[in-house]
This record gives sequence, C-alpha cells and structure tokens, in this order.
Amino acid sequence: QVQLVESGGGSVQPGGSLRLSCTYTSTTYCMGWFRQAPGQEREGVAALNTNGGSTYYDTSVAGRFTISRDTAKNTLYLQMNNLKLSDTGEYYCAAGRRRGCSTYEKWFEFWGQGTQVTVSS
Repeated sequence: QVQLVESGGGSVQPGGSLRLSCTYTSTTYCMGWFRQAPGQEREGVAALNTNGGSTYYDTSVAGRFTISRDTAKNTLYLQMNNLKLSDTGEYYCAAGRRRGCSTYEKWFEFWGQGTQVTVSS
C-alpha cells in the first residue's frame, strides 16, 4: 500500500500563492492532485507521469498551477499562483500504478487525507 500525506494548505487572498506538498512512501507510474469544493464532485487538477515527466492540467488551472516532484525527497508539489475564489476546496494527493496517466480519476488508486485551501477576500 502506498501512503501519501499532504501539507501546505491554508487561507489566502485572491491573487496570492500557496505550495502544497505530498510525501509518499514509494514512486508510482502516475501522481496527481485533485480537489473537491463543497457540494461538488472531486475533479482532477494536475497529474504527472513519472515515467518520462509528462504533465497534465485541467483547463481551469493551466498557466497558474505547476505540478512537480523532488525524487530525492519522495515529495510531490503543487505550486498554486494567482489563486481565485473558485480554487477553494479540499485538495488531495493521489497515486496510481496503472500504465496510464492524466487528470482522470480512474488512473488513481491511492489517496491522501486531504488539505484545505480557502481563497477569500
């Protein structure tokens, strides 16, 4: 079982920045970030294919968010810039061992506990 632990959430004003971190116990084929706003379904934000480094972003965050990882530290990051009110939600780190990768939830099987991000003015 792969374990993941998120950190770095908090409250920020519109236009601000946050960096989320996710430590994991072992590397998987695909790693990503998801979020869920109150009353909404969970949606894929960004994904990273560790077998080559390809990245994928939801259109709502493209150009503002960056997914990356530090292989030496077994840590996945989500740099969030120019945050908007609509970015508010619970953010989850996820990992999958299947040979496919995108922001679609079907590729993921392991999940972190979540960290809250609140953007408010």
